[in-house]
Amino acid sequence: MRLQSFRIITFRLRWPAMLVIIALIASQSALAACPCEVEEVLPDNMFPSVRIETSKGEFVIELNRMRAPITSNNFLHYVLSGHYDNTIFHRVMPGFVVQGGGYTSDFEEKPLRPAIYNESGNGLENSPMSVAMARFDDPHSATSQFFVNLAANSSLNPNSRGWGYTVFGSVVSGQDVVEAIGAVATSYNQALDATDVPVNTVMLKKATVVD
Repeated sequence: MRLQSFRIITFRLRWPAMLVIIALIASQSALAACPCEVEEVLPDNMFPSVRIETSKGEFVIELNRMRAPITSNNFLHYVLSGHYDNTIFHRVMPGFVVQGGGYTSDFEEKPLRPAIYNESGNGLENSPMSVAMARFDDPHSATSQFFVNLAANSSLNPNSRGWGYTVFGSVVSGQDVVEAIGAVATSYNQALDATDVPVNTVMLKKATVVD
């Protein structure tokens, strides 16, 4: 799963009206397929913390379930199931993002839960050390992959023309570890058919909820 730039499709008046209707129906169908609720985890804690142990050290993410309840619960389900354990940070772009949560060290994609509803309009911005969900062009396609912003990435926020990338937490300790991951050497990787893949694997060893 990759970060994608927004692709805004504009219908001009000369297009047949039927095409507009079909596009609207398709959009509504895609949205209807996404769960607008995810089973709640740790209901008594509105701001749970998750420790991410990596081969570069560890950092802690504080989730904001008040602003992003669906995304936070989805992330916690992945954490508690052990999904993130022994995965990799497969995309590193200095001054932009560090992304992981989807692939093993053999570049095999892990089984996924259903995609979730996009909560990017929650008022949380893609600011330095904020944590957000990766997705495809479909705004409601986020599953397990997440990224940490290394800068103020305003282009990833929602605007009047389209959805953004849902921010659901922030790194509250170990920011230096995130910066260290963001500084590793990268190159093209044939297995992923992608650039910006660390030359030397950066492991996400374990993700655990902090008591």
